[in-house]
Amino acid sequence: MSNTTAIPGPAKPADDEVRRPKEPVLIPSLGRARIFTARIDQRSHDDPGVRAALRRGVGKDLDAVPFMHRFVASWLTDEQTRSRDVQRAFYTVASLIAAQSRDQYAAAKAETSKESQAPKDEPKSEGPATAAAAPDILGDPAGRAEGTEPATAKRIPPRSLGHAFADGVLKGGQGAGLRESSAETRLNLLTRQSIDGLHRHLPGAVRQLRGCDVEIDWAQLLVDLCQWRRRSGAIKRTWLQDYYRALQKDSERRAREHDDDQADAVGPDGAEPEA
Repeated sequence: MSNTTAIPGPAKPADDEVRRPKEPVLIPSLGRARIFTARIDQRSHDDPGVRAALRRGVGKDLDAVPFMHRFVASWLTDEQTRSRDVQRAFYTVASLIAAQSRDQYAAAKAETSKESQAPKDEPKSEGPATAAAAPDILGDPAGRAEGTEPATAKRIPPRSLGHAFADGVLKGGQGAGLRESSAETRLNLLTRQSIDGLHRHLPGAVRQLRGCDVEIDWAQLLVDLCQWRRRSGAIKRTWLQDYYRALQKDSERRAREHDDDQADAVGPDGAEPEA
């Protein structure tokens, strides 16, 4: 008789594990999130009606924003419509983008930059009068067809909300930013929130940042909101680490510049140059 023991095969997944959509299916890629947020920014800038409809959704529940569905629903895949957290993230970010002042939209800044660089003898190109005059960036906004994301959409380095608060503090040195104590308090408050609390406190935090003209990476914020319930610990850590590291790097930069200035003021033999 053989003493060989049979090695059991891999366990089969439970039925509920098979049916549950995998996280990568629910969470938009950063590239697709950039396409969505860029489109919302453009339409909000171009069309006052779109802007008004979207900004009315700030701080409201999904079931209280029927006026937003026309502009957001088509961006959700079938799998994403089964996740309230993911839907809520898309709607929240769209409303926050629309709630900016009109000159703060990325589209507005791009227009200003283009006009400043255009030769004076060339006529300025007219933009679309309404969002309806410009076709959507993609014919398949929900991204059901893979591989349709433009390559440039993935090349922009992601910046967390921690980076944004650090930028606000650094602008304070120029007289137009946040006090460090205020930024730190607000960021720590956000990191202590549940998913419901985060959505409740975000509008105030975004108003504070945009009031100082701090740029927010809307796409990264969208991805973070989509997975806050499952990965809040890692996201909170990233926000806080990015905040403190950005301030530390700036402090080190200023220290180097100070040392360089001191070295320029002292001669090679250690004596101050004669006047």
